[in-house]
Amino acid sequence: MYDTLPKLLQQITGSYGSHEVQLSKDDEGVFHPVTYQTFYAEVLQLAAGLHTLGVARGSAVGLISDNRKEWLAADLAILSLGAADVPRGRDAMPYELQFILKVTESKVCFAENAEQARKILDLANELPQLETLIIMDTVHHVTDELPRSASINILSYGEVMAEGAAFARKDPQFVEKEIAKGKDEDLATIIFTSGTTGEPKGVMLTHRNFLFQLEQLPKVIDFHKGERWLSVLPVWHSFERILQYVIISQASAIAYSKPIGKIMLVDLQRVNPAWMGSVPRIWEAVKAGVYQNVKGKSPVAKALFHFFVWVGANHAAALNLVSNRMPQFTRRFYPFDFLLGIIPLVLLTPFKLLGNVLVFKTIKKKFGTNFRAGVSGGGSLPSSVDKFFKAIGVTLLDGYGLTETAPVIGLRNIKRQVPGTVSPLPETEIKIVDDSGNPVKPGQKGVIYARGRQVMKGYYKRPDLTAAVIDKDGWINTGDIGVWTHRGEYAIKGRAKDTIVLSGGENIEPVPIESRIRESEYIEQAVVVGQDQKYLAALIVPDTKQLELYVKDNNIPYMARFDITELPEVRELLNSEINEMVSAKNGFKSFERINRFAILNSPFKIGQELSAKQEVMRHKINQLYAKEIQSLFS
Repeated sequence: MYDTLPKLLQQITGSYGSHEVQLSKDDEGVFHPVTYQTFYAEVLQLAAGLHTLGVARGSAVGLISDNRKEWLAADLAILSLGAADVPRGRDAMPYELQFILKVTESKVCFAENAEQARKILDLANELPQLETLIIMDTVHHVTDELPRSASINILSYGEVMAEGAAFARKDPQFVEKEIAKGKDEDLATIIFTSGTTGEPKGVMLTHRNFLFQLEQLPKVIDFHKGERWLSVLPVWHSFERILQYVIISQASAIAYSKPIGKIMLVDLQRVNPAWMGSVPRIWEAVKAGVYQNVKGKSPVAKALFHFFVWVGANHAAALNLVSNRMPQFTRRFYPFDFLLGIIPLVLLTPFKLLGNVLVFKTIKKKFGTNFRAGVSGGGSLPSSVDKFFKAIGVTLLDGYGLTETAPVIGLRNIKRQVPGTVSPLPETEIKIVDDSGNPVKPGQKGVIYARGRQVMKGYYKRPDLTAAVIDKDGWINTGDIGVWTHRGEYAIKGRAKDTIVLSGGENIEPVPIESRIRESEYIEQAVVVGQDQKYLAALIVPDTKQLELYVKDNNIPYMARFDITELPEVRELLNSEINEMVSAKNGFKSFERINRFAILNSPFKIGQELSAKQEVMRHKINQLYAKEIQSLFS
């Protein structure tokens, strides 16, 4: 049995060497497969090349790149030598790169392309320990275009591979001997969180942290050997990272795409995957894209679509009642649920089957013919998105975790899907406690703590921060607010640090409010504010395309597209949408209503308002839009 990730690759290659492990696109968009045997040989050769550059057990190696096939080879080559990688994506700012490369004392660093290389080269005076920069872009002659540094040696990926081949001729067993020395407690990576709360912290994850999940996840997800996955999330992030290791553990293949609707949907049909991991915002975008496409259809087609989505949603709700899969935040009486659900289920089933043929079959084709499920992580899946995909017959498995837990500590079981909840990962302990540290009862909110073999080793060179989140008994404070059901599932209700306290003492979780507001077709993003104020307000990023259609359909005159949000009719529309979404009929209390809002005309960007997993960074929002926020309460 393997106890490190390179040993896992070694074992899978020995048994499934002819299987595909990667599919990557060329400039024409054609996917090219790579087998495990070929990939493992590349890892060994690259590791030998890194050895010639001084990478050894205990080293830290920078890995600054977005998704590409060389990333996984570099990751496993670094790990094969007993070293740890320090990954970040192209959205990393220069000051972040300076911080993470300097604090980890990385002597060798991979850079995806010329853009990333220039960022690092511009920091040469601040990074005296950095000796070698390896350019991963193998298509273009990037190294010829870069300015030369007196202190940093610039090599291409191919040159390092050539050095590795030359070394392997002298000592062909060297890398595999190093792999054999690896232990499960060895450090595998230091992931610096982009953070929603301030300065990045280096999360130290070991081989054991990742491998534990590879043992447990098959118990709740029915994987099959040799399946294809589509990769759209940042590869350096812990969620996509564990997915790639899952893929290897199942002798399956990963195809690299992008989280851009047009590209992703085309690639889904080209690759025909069984699985895709993504964040809630991408599933929201897919849903919005479907509705946008329907708008261009005939009145009859639109009516049929909305009717059958209604049928699908109510059929799914009735099926949950009959199959005893309703979330029990308060105890339910199953015989009553069965009686409540059985008649609608019987009546709606013929219409659901008809909807599958007339409407849903076409939508599902966009995911390919082999699609089994999407795995959603990096934030709670909004109820409206969950219900929509359930209605059309596409399975989404909501997951929960942190970078600090590598990342999975909860997941919806594919064989028993209870909407709005996740179940603890097997052999993972979860407790939810109140402000006094006492366990809460089902239905009551509290802070989620977790304990298991996936919990990080600690924060890099910050024992003080580690001690602040992991207690002496190994429990990590997730900082998330959760609620137990009576059957042991739990739901995520927001971040403890996100809680807004009004001047009247009311405690409010902004995330459910924001999720509800985003259900409006006219609103792309929303951030609720109001700490220490008398009422709540919101910053709104409108969907300008939808607003433009609205003003045209209603014959509202305007001069230019950027003037639309200034129209009183548009402001009244947005106000009406917000009041409709955040209302008593949708379960919101009077003090949770939005009293005022400000319109932001620029979409949120990753690295500015959004983290890499597309979560709102509230501390950045407060800084960037301080004037707008102040105006809402003046």
